[in-house]
Amino acid sequence: MDDQRLQAFIRGMWQDSIVPRLLDYIRIPNKSPLFDPNWQHNGYMEQAVALAREWCEHNAAARMSLEVIRLPGRTPLLYIDIAAQRNSGSVLLYGHLDKQPEMAGWRDGLGPWSQVLAGDKLYGRGGADDGYAVFASLCAVLALQEQGVAHPRVAVLIECCEESGSFDLVHYIEHLAPRIGTPDLVICLDSGCGNYDQLWCTTSLRGLIGGNLRVEVLREGVHSGDASGIVPSSFRVLRQLLSRLEFEHNGQIADSGFYAEVPEERVEQAELAATVLGNAVFDKFPFAGATRPVLTDRAELILNRTWRPALEVTGAAGFPALDDAGNVLRPSSSLKLSLRLPPTLDAHGAATRLKELLEAEPPYGARVNYEPEQAASGWHAPLLDDRLSQVLQDASLRYFGGDAMFMGEGGSIPFMRMLGERYPQAQFVITGVLGPQSNAHGPNEFLHLHTAERLTCCAARLLAEFRSG
Repeated sequence: MDDQRLQAFIRGMWQDSIVPRLLDYIRIPNKSPLFDPNWQHNGYMEQAVALAREWCEHNAAARMSLEVIRLPGRTPLLYIDIAAQRNSGSVLLYGHLDKQPEMAGWRDGLGPWSQVLAGDKLYGRGGADDGYAVFASLCAVLALQEQGVAHPRVAVLIECCEESGSFDLVHYIEHLAPRIGTPDLVICLDSGCGNYDQLWCTTSLRGLIGGNLRVEVLREGVHSGDASGIVPSSFRVLRQLLSRLEFEHNGQIADSGFYAEVPEERVEQAELAATVLGNAVFDKFPFAGATRPVLTDRAELILNRTWRPALEVTGAAGFPALDDAGNVLRPSSSLKLSLRLPPTLDAHGAATRLKELLEAEPPYGARVNYEPEQAASGWHAPLLDDRLSQVLQDASLRYFGGDAMFMGEGGSIPFMRMLGERYPQAQFVITGVLGPQSNAHGPNEFLHLHTAERLTCCAARLLAEFRSG
């Protein structure tokens, strides 16, 4: 395979074909069902799927079939199947089209649905997480076929429910099981990278449980001067309940039931990643003022982010806007909780434990209710075989110019655990383009285009070199 020809083909596809389609894709506010319960009526998801389908049909690979599958009441799924050009096993590639909600805080001139191309960055919601994946997956195959390089059978799954926990995907996996068969390699393009100078492979993903915690102390609000000191504050009750779960002075989770043992090889990888990244472990975040990380040890920060539980309050209700906040003791307070879990911890058991912890013996006898909303277990990658590890190293050196790196990620890709359990003999390569400041789920999200091009080259090389067995 001619590497220069491969890179030129992929660069041309990205610049002339993929980026224009991504500009159109970013305009579509196809929020995941959890954030748009009326997604079917609004029709944005169908627009995104139609856009991806039309591009794939226009750029079809040889011996490729494509279908949009719609199970009743579920988000659609784009399924691509490309026949093998050599007897070397089966590869499954994965991505998703649904998006996180808008989020406030976008810089002037930027917005979630207002795509902006600035140098090597394409700003807007969903380009990097994870709309690029369907285009990159097919482009990698096309680059091989353009040179007549044989590749294994390739199946591509593009779902529309990932940001809601992939609760529809399991039904599609069952539905497509006879057609998918048993993959020998799974490639997921929905993860992160520690920098934009190397190929980063994800070794683990944290689990996630989330829900809404509500405290009620009154049937209606009353004058705070009359009631304070007699009626307990619903906010104070919330603080006490959160203290059952988290030590507020350092953010560590107080309940040992939400922890799991960290494998020694993952500790070693975290230490190596900390050495390579240096202060980029935390400098990538837009700290305000003199805010600093919770620790100074960079390896421990990586382990905090990848293997230890952590709580975030992502929403609140029952609080009037500051301009409307009178002297009232409010009747209730509600918080949306997001608790990240170690990769090997069962999320459904943790969700039950959290509900019991928060609702038991409520302070002052207040009415407390925790309503679970999602529970997705994490994933711990099986060890790569030596040959695949060498292919990844060679690809990183060829297209990035640096060694391949291996590190856990703090986010969740819910379906990875399901596939790991369903295909226990498969090898897994989880990678992505979400690097420093790319800010998936938040304001100013961007896709680093040069990294996406190089990652597509790595995917092509992986398809060309992979051998099953």
